[in-house]
Amino acid sequence: MRQLIIRADDLGYSEAVNYGIEKTVKDGLVSSVGLMPNMPVAEHGLKLLEGTHIALGQHTNICLGKPCANPDLIPSLLDENGYFHSSKAFREAYKEGRDIIELDEAVIEIEAQYLRFKELTGQDPDYFEAHAVISDHLVKALAIVANKYHLPFNDINPMVEEGTFRGKPIHTLPFGAFAKEYDPLSCLQDGILHHLSEEMPNVAIFHPGYLDDYILTHSSLTINRTKEVTMLTDIKTREWLNKEDIELINYKQANL
Repeated sequence: MRQLIIRADDLGYSEAVNYGIEKTVKDGLVSSVGLMPNMPVAEHGLKLLEGTHIALGQHTNICLGKPCANPDLIPSLLDENGYFHSSKAFREAYKEGRDIIELDEAVIEIEAQYLRFKELTGQDPDYFEAHAVISDHLVKALAIVANKYHLPFNDINPMVEEGTFRGKPIHTLPFGAFAKEYDPLSCLQDGILHHLSEEMPNVAIFHPGYLDDYILTHSSLTINRTKEVTMLTDIKTREWLNKEDIELINYKQANL
């Protein structure tokens, strides 16, 4: 049987996003959830998921909100107001061949977010990765912190399908949420029918959520989040996965 992890990123982004993720966990297919430790409503999201026995990951965030580390120690990551640079700023720099992230500063912030994750949850993350930023220095910094604390690093690049989890191969299905006419079910079905690996666990990454003022003013991914909530809680989606003989697992089970 082919294995698939259905993952929801961005717990803590906003209260509305938290409620949407809660819906997909309690009434749907999501069993692995990534927490943004630095965000003000991270604790709110965790309370909504109490008792759900999900795999809870650290969705390290260096492009939204304020840092967990002392701002004076990480100036390359912040704008003039002390907030992280936007993901757009990091993407534009990457396209130009520049990495605006200083490696040592990234290590400081990632470690601070890990310590905040432990403070909030009382546990180590079940998987360890990052949000929205493509950067060689960020990946190196994640690996440094993961190695220091023996964390289960999910090293994936959204631009490619092959990655690793705890140093072993893991496969990521194509991500289509920014498509103009996005249909989450069609995207998931296409990934499974044409891109699924038979040899290793697969990960389908979603960003389900409802909408509030914060998400509407701080993210380019809005309406499509609500579409994902609907798809991930639709019994027809589960029935189709069963028909295709897909075994749904979470990150803790992938580590067995």
